[in-house]
Amino acid sequence: MENSLVHPDQTFTLWAILLSAATIGLWSEKTVWGAKISGAVITMLVGFLLSNLKIIPLDAPIYSIIWSFLVPFSIPLLLFKANLSRLLRESRSMLVAYLIGSMGTFLGTILAYYLLPLGEQAKKLAGVFCATYIGGSVNFFATAQTLELDLDSGDLLAAATAADNLVMALFFVILFTLPSIKEIQKAFSTQYSAENSQPNETTLSLKSFNKTEFSLLQVSQALAISGIICATGGGIAILLGFPKAGILVSTILIVGLATGFPQYLGQLTVAEQIGTLLMQIFFAVIGASANIWQVLQVSPILFALAALILTIHLLVLLLGGKLLGLDLSELLVASNANMGGPTTAAAMASAKNWDKLVTPAIFYGTLGYAMATFIGVALANWL
Repeated sequence: MENSLVHPDQTFTLWAILLSAATIGLWSEKTVWGAKISGAVITMLVGFLLSNLKIIPLDAPIYSIIWSFLVPFSIPLLLFKANLSRLLRESRSMLVAYLIGSMGTFLGTILAYYLLPLGEQAKKLAGVFCATYIGGSVNFFATAQTLELDLDSGDLLAAATAADNLVMALFFVILFTLPSIKEIQKAFSTQYSAENSQPNETTLSLKSFNKTEFSLLQVSQALAISGIICATGGGIAILLGFPKAGILVSTILIVGLATGFPQYLGQLTVAEQIGTLLMQIFFAVIGASANIWQVLQVSPILFALAALILTIHLLVLLLGGKLLGLDLSELLVASNANMGGPTTAAAMASAKNWDKLVTPAIFYGTLGYAMATFIGVALANWL
């Protein structure tokens, strides 16, 4: 593990830094420049700079805790208002966007395979990166293991992981920035985006976190419900033989409760705010995990591979979305679901105040988890 000013085992120090990065991002939302590119991007950039300047480590036990505990715990908190009947009415077009994005990834991978000198393991690399940009990081490692990528040495796999994290972090910045570009706003339908991005929304800036909404009992109720949902969802997933499907089962449970008891869960407005804060910490970890030095030292071509695939993915998605008249917010959240999976897609929808897209982001992101490994392995064998 690389040397850094803060050691990976200095847990309290890292918590302090990650929370500070999240706070800086939330504060930036009150500024003109911060509001344009979003606090999530600012938080990621803070984490990225701190880790690549070797102030904080690129990997630490606390990062794994945030990925494995904090993120799943925040998902139910973000879905207390997720009414299934509304989801069925409003999310069909996002499914189309997600499938277009998957096709863009597939085509981009084939193009990159023939254009870039990837070496002896080109087919395996193509399969791994195709899988991760249709599903997410879960599919990256599942496909790498299935294809036995770099079985004798961890250098290539480590560099591929670093390239994936780095390009993903940069791509997040692009996705968050696109809605603020006037030319993009003119070219795409943004009616849905505008309706769900009013400055008084509570999702990211926590502006409505005031005395009339806050109570210790509400906080306790929200945390208890989320904990029960996560524990139950994880237990059911294990019993079904799919332990990694805990987030999906938890999502189904909380959506069922939100649909059946909309008045009770809907009044716990503090839940969404707590979930958003936890996701902001998650963004700090995403930035901190992007290792530019490892990519440059081991295999810079992997950066080009990831960048080319995602460029083609985005171009195909935007072109297809333009032709079909899809809303820009749906296209960008679908792209995030392709690239990062359900957690990052839900985090983006929450951060941009696109509340109605949080639940679809999780559903379609999880759909990617289910099918992406098969697509990646099939593509590698076909090539």
